[in-house]
Amino acid sequence: MTPGPVKTGKWHVLGTVGFGTFVSALNASMMNLALPFVGAHFQARMPVAEWVIMAFLLTISTLLLVFGRLGDTYGFRKVYLLGTAVFTVGSVLCGFAPSIYHLIAFRILQGLGAAMIMAIGPAILTAAFPPQERGKALGFLGVFVASALASGPTLGGLLLKYAGWEFIFFINGPLGVLIMVWTWLVLAPTPRSPQRFDLPGAVTLFLALGALLLALSHGEEWGWGSRAIRTLLLTAALFFPLFVWRELTCPAPMMELRLFKNRLFSAATASAVCNFIVQYMVVFMLPFYFKDVLRLDAAQAGVLLSAFPLVILVVAPLSGTLSDRIGSRGLSSLGMAVSAVSLALLSRLTPESAWPEIVWPLVLLGLGNGIFQSPNSSALMGSVPRTHLGVAGGMLATARNGGMVLGVALAGAVFNHRLPLHLAATGSGTVEAAHLAFAAALHDTMLVGAGVALVGMATSLVRGAPAGGPARRPGPERPEME
Repeated sequence: MTPGPVKTGKWHVLGTVGFGTFVSALNASMMNLALPFVGAHFQARMPVAEWVIMAFLLTISTLLLVFGRLGDTYGFRKVYLLGTAVFTVGSVLCGFAPSIYHLIAFRILQGLGAAMIMAIGPAILTAAFPPQERGKALGFLGVFVASALASGPTLGGLLLKYAGWEFIFFINGPLGVLIMVWTWLVLAPTPRSPQRFDLPGAVTLFLALGALLLALSHGEEWGWGSRAIRTLLLTAALFFPLFVWRELTCPAPMMELRLFKNRLFSAATASAVCNFIVQYMVVFMLPFYFKDVLRLDAAQAGVLLSAFPLVILVVAPLSGTLSDRIGSRGLSSLGMAVSAVSLALLSRLTPESAWPEIVWPLVLLGLGNGIFQSPNSSALMGSVPRTHLGVAGGMLATARNGGMVLGVALAGAVFNHRLPLHLAATGSGTVEAAHLAFAAALHDTMLVGAGVALVGMATSLVRGAPAGGPARRPGPERPEME
């Protein structure tokens, strides 16, 4: 199912979806910077404070495909409006949280709304724009995301310094109301589709993906051989095959697994996961480096962290437009290669690193992400029939948020495993030694991230499409092959 006719032009649709995406990404980017400071406010240990981010991302990752299918079934406008309302209410409740555990609970509610927004947005744009402008539209959507990521750290740092962490969430109240009004005016209602909703498939996927991500995120802390981790991995191993069996035998599956027979779709999905693993390994680790090693305040840390999204802001629309002309494979592969170089440079940071040594690798990270994201998203969304745009949008967002969760989990696992070894080697009796150990563990973490970026480059190269030539629009029932 695709959206019905819009009340206004396609660019108004882009503005509506883009602004909703902006607000969601703005809150996420501010929270990434604020995590060390919020944890200190509640006197929470790092493994507990980490769940302020993890609960939000896990909720999104496990529900995106559900809401993508609901959008195909009940209409994109309804799901998008409901998601904005839930996100707004959850944000306000987060601002009133009296403890770190209340904040984590309210972040789950906020993630529920964000999942609806993220799953539906790309599908609305893909249906509203003609095929020859799809990359451009998704590129401009990348501008909204990059604008949020660029302004989020600086704005979040200023709010933390002068207003308080609560206002990171309170500002979403009026912005959410504005998005709902704008959506109501721009998008026309869509009738219900006769498609059936696959509830058993949704439940088995939720249990399988939730158990797997929870195990990966806490395996190092709880112990990979602990009963809790073994139970979670066993749960995932049980429910993933059940989910696959259900989707292959259900007449109206939640996830059309046959889409993965299309190598373009499969490779673009895998590359997206790698890209966001790399990105979140950086945005999760650097705020702790800024606060604990360089002793920067929130405003200074925010300015530094803004370097890479500012570059995405410029590069993403250009890359998206270029992909409409020459295809996506070469651009996506180049973007992942540049990101690998960026993390290799970040691995060389020390307790004495000057600002230019931090900024230039972050600029390269922004360049790599800006080159990669729009062409890859355009290829993924263009590789499916129009009847599955909601599912494809949900898969794209699942790849993004699943990559974010895995990035945080992988960075935490590598860093927490290597830090005690480096502390033992340098001696933990002085602050200087602790800083050296931190930098050494950060070095190891960034090198692992560079390896993940190279894997993403490889999956982008083997997608099987010609390097040149524009993407072609699929017919009503035939997936597009680039």
